[in-house]
Amino acid sequence: MDMGSMNMGASSSSSSMSSPDMSSMHMVFTNTHNMPLYSTMWTPRSQGGYAGTCIFLIILAVIARSLIAFKAIMEQRWLAAHLQRRYVVVAGKNPEAGRISSDPEAKTATMVSAQGVEETVRVVHRYTQEPLPWRFSVDLPRALLVLCIAGVGYLLMLGVMTMNVGYFCSVLAGTFLGELGVGRYIQYNHWNEH
Repeated sequence: MDMGSMNMGASSSSSSMSSPDMSSMHMVFTNTHNMPLYSTMWTPRSQGGYAGTCIFLIILAVIARSLIAFKAIMEQRWLAAHLQRRYVVVAGKNPEAGRISSDPEAKTATMVSAQGVEETVRVVHRYTQEPLPWRFSVDLPRALLVLCIAGVGYLLMLGVMTMNVGYFCSVLAGTFLGELGVGRYIQYNHWNEH
């Protein structure tokens, strides 16, 4: 097979690949009101249907920002719960006695052991910058939240990729409204981390 026949084969295969679906993709913004969203079943047939689709995209973008804010709040709670875990150290039985006895946050208390003996203990909180340990009760909800955030984000991206001006502006408006409503929770969490 020579190069001439290979080039002709490539051009004929590329022309057969340009189906009507590929030629109908818009590469510039359009303002048509019958642009399908996600499937051909969701094609607005009237001005009201188009407005309803735009309102749906606004609400979806607000939900996306709310999910991000909710995750930031939960991260803060998970970190606080981790740092508030108490570590009880029995006096005279710990290898880190020097560090704990000099810890100004440690509190002295009395504890009755399993044998019924009163022992002096120091109750300390853990303050650390290391990664939190893996916990099923924390990491499963975190993964589910990220899954939801990614799914909603991809749905919004598909709405923008239609290149419809109304859909694009709806996503921007929803992002603006969502940030206006819950953005302070996201920024508060990032500010505390730095």
